[in-house]
Amino acid sequence: MRSHGLIALALAAVALCVAPAGTAQESRRASPAIPPESEVPIALMVDISSGQVLHERNARRRFVPASITKAMSAYVAFELIEEGRLDPAQVMTIRPDTWREWHSKGSTMWLPADARVRVDDLLMGLMTVSANDGAIVLAEGAAGSVEGWAALMNEKARELGMTDSHFANPNGWMDEGRTFTSARDLALLAEAMIRRHPEKFRRYIGNANFTYNDITQRNHDPLIGRVRGADGIKTGFTNEAGFGFLGTVKRGSQRLVLVTAGVDRGDVRDGWARRYVQWGFSAFERRRLFEKGAVVGDARVQGGSARRIALVTDRPVEISIPRGREADISVKVLYDGPLRAPLVSGSAIATLQIDVPGMDTARIPLLAAETVKPAGPIDRIVNAFAGWLG
Repeated sequence: MRSHGLIALALAAVALCVAPAGTAQESRRASPAIPPESEVPIALMVDISSGQVLHERNARRRFVPASITKAMSAYVAFELIEEGRLDPAQVMTIRPDTWREWHSKGSTMWLPADARVRVDDLLMGLMTVSANDGAIVLAEGAAGSVEGWAALMNEKARELGMTDSHFANPNGWMDEGRTFTSARDLALLAEAMIRRHPEKFRRYIGNANFTYNDITQRNHDPLIGRVRGADGIKTGFTNEAGFGFLGTVKRGSQRLVLVTAGVDRGDVRDGWARRYVQWGFSAFERRRLFEKGAVVGDARVQGGSARRIALVTDRPVEISIPRGREADISVKVLYDGPLRAPLVSGSAIATLQIDVPGMDTARIPLLAAETVKPAGPIDRIVNAFAGWLG
């Protein structure tokens, strides 16, 4: 990546007029709302609205996700629906051997032996009541087999950059550790679900209960109905994995994603999840740097109808700064350049890097503000003359 320099704005060095006692890391470590490692071995809090990691512990450590695996299955289904390869109204039939194995195995939506069930209901069962049977029926119906579905899961995981993950089944049932992931990878998955499929996320994620075949079951999410703005995503438990949770909470323009894993007891996981996310919203001040669509810089273009291209944001750019600490904000535009034409309007071509002392670097994608076509004969003459003038 080549730096295009500091953005010449007053915000490039912002000092909060507060007492500078200690560092942000010390503040985070000392907070009683952050779960101790002895009780929550793996913990991650990401502000996906700013791209900042607010707190992490063992975020790249691989672990068995148990039923959190179903979030990956849901994402694959969302992608297939978007691609026209799956339809929520599509009806799938449970196979006799599938029913015999899964009709009462762990969490279930109680599919009958002769079930003809819509994909819409399978997704509701998958994400609301953690239906193991529903996950298998969806996998077999959409991909022909569990193995075929797992291949799709791994393909989509690679596309998202989930380098610490592998999936061998659609529901997270114990498989001797062949299915694994990391907190960092689950945060990537959550952000992709929310950004790529917002309507599907709202429909299938975060429902308080689900009724199928006259049986109503509730969602065991520890935040829904207890924490303002909570809207999912998935809990997990097996004896092999312990208790884990992937969740998200949105308040105003800010959305936090949290992951906890490897917890010994469900009540401990649930209690820490609630305190952890409340800490995420209360321990920081928010500063808006740019409005959505703002031009924050430009980049050099080679071989195009224009020599430079404006770079814009696809979201309001806000950052979190630890309360009670001084913070000088450094903002840079980074890109591999010069960029080569053609460039398509709306495509991600650069990165906005934001550094706050004591915080991990935040990175926000920057988009092309317009389309730049390959240079024509006249463009090449103009560009050559401009280059000669410097």
